[in-house]
Amino acid sequence: MTSSGLGSSLAYLLSRAERSVNRGLAAALAGEEVTVEQWRIMRALADGRGDSMGELAAAVLMPHPTLTKAIDRLIERALVYRGPSKGDRRRVAVFVSDRGAELLARVDGAVAEHHGLVAVAFGAERTERLMRDLEGLVAALDYAELRK
Repeated sequence: MTSSGLGSSLAYLLSRAERSVNRGLAAALAGEEVTVEQWRIMRALADGRGDSMGELAAAVLMPHPTLTKAIDRLIERALVYRGPSKGDRRRVAVFVSDRGAELLARVDGAVAEHHGLVAVAFGAERTERLMRDLEGLVAALDYAELRK
């Protein structure tokens, strides 16, 4: 399936797919007044370890200044908080609060339902294969970058 113009660009097609998926996810999260980016931040913090801003920026694919603004908004809503890192008490880390964990528990069903809708539209097996293939693509590109 070869296209011309923008449709022949892997980067463009990935961006288009991401926007389509995130549009549906945003609608699923809207009832709790949480953006996709805020959900990603809280989901990344849900393990309770606490992350530095640098670690968190890398994990949630956000530039540091944008992440700082998002964290500040989440702090205003008491969904996350800053505190000493568990590994190094001199460092500051970000943690999901009890209130944030409760919100995540409430939206988990909506997020799973959205994933299910994608799987119905694209096919469950194809969706799982796509996720594995995208993970493989990221790993291959990361490895290629390391070898430079």
